[in-house]
Amino acid sequence: MNKIESYLINLGLTYEEIGENTWILNDPENGLEQVAVAVNEPLVVVRVKVMGVPEHKREEFFLKLLQINGSDLIHGAYAVVENDVILIDTLNYETMDLEDFQATIDAISLALTEHYSLLSSFRNP
Repeated sequence: MNKIESYLINLGLTYEEIGENTWILNDPENGLEQVAVAVNEPLVVVRVKVMGVPEHKREEFFLKLLQINGSDLIHGAYAVVENDVILIDTLNYETMDLEDFQATIDAISLALTEHYSLLSSFRNP
């Protein structure tokens, strides 16, 4: 068992190992659905798809994402990959401890909860 899996167990999170060094967190009680955690040393990458990039009011949407990144995120950032908006954070595997990992997971959970209504207002009609 590696460090990530022991942290997931220690934090009592519901997860599934989907590949070597890759897990999906599905723990709705903790605000975590389809959150991917992957170890690609030296990094641990935590990411979740938030939504598709909207077709309408794109400039306003991207401005809002940049404002949230600059003022409202503790860990990580919103990004665009292909046509998906993701929330992503990285940690250094070697120096990461349980508190670092928990802070990232908690921050992602909080961001998903706090920003849902704001970002979902931009969803395609």
